[in-house]
Amino acid sequence: MPLTARASATLSPREPGVLSGIEVFARVFELVDPSVSVTTLAVDGDRFEPGAVLATVEGPGRSVLRAERIALNLAQRMSGIATLTARYVAAVDGTDARVTDTRKTTPGLRVLERQAVRDGGGHNHRFSLSDAVLAKDNHLAVLAASGVAIGDAIRAARAQLGHTTRLEVEVDALDQVEPVVAAGVDIIMLDNFTPDELVSGVAIVAGRAVVEASGGVTLSTIAAIAATGVDVISVGALTHSASAIDLGLDIAIVA
Repeated sequence: MPLTARASATLSPREPGVLSGIEVFARVFELVDPSVSVTTLAVDGDRFEPGAVLATVEGPGRSVLRAERIALNLAQRMSGIATLTARYVAAVDGTDARVTDTRKTTPGLRVLERQAVRDGGGHNHRFSLSDAVLAKDNHLAVLAASGVAIGDAIRAARAQLGHTTRLEVEVDALDQVEPVVAAGVDIIMLDNFTPDELVSGVAIVAGRAVVEASGGVTLSTIAAIAATGVDVISVGALTHSASAIDLGLDIAIVA
């Protein structure tokens, strides 16, 4: 391609969805060549239909072609997550349940994928292990094998934490709920509970901690889970199972 060739391009979706990553899309072109001009015509969180114009790109042809695939890959991935998240959020409409992601993100893309969850109307769980203390079922199993009572372990952990650090404990059986809550946790995660078990768990907690439901949540089950009265529903599928949205960048080259 001649060095003097110029390109113009239009970013358009080929299927309906929720936009995420439009500024990331523009930033990729800027990093490749600051002389490339990207005009965004929609903002993250906007819903779109096929054929809409989301952005236009103009600049040196070589630079536009160099940046297009990376820019598209990121915008398609992020928009796919935002679109899937919006479906989960819509499924719990009318309840007080908050839909959150998990740490099951693509290596190197956590910041972007978590932004996409927010663009879809969802919320973020812990960003890293340092954000909060979360004792999971494997931790409890080790404690039980060592003869340490769950309540004693939680109280010992609480005594070592700063006053701003939240403590969450995951349980997988109803008989674990009362000792965990009584020990003073901030959040209790009910893992792989049936809807009936969730109702019982929420009743046992009785407002003493935030109740999170997790494990195998799907679009077909989340409404029933939300109806049990839990406060948070964490969904790993938002980031590990989202399909990329089909976005096209139609490029015209002018010699």
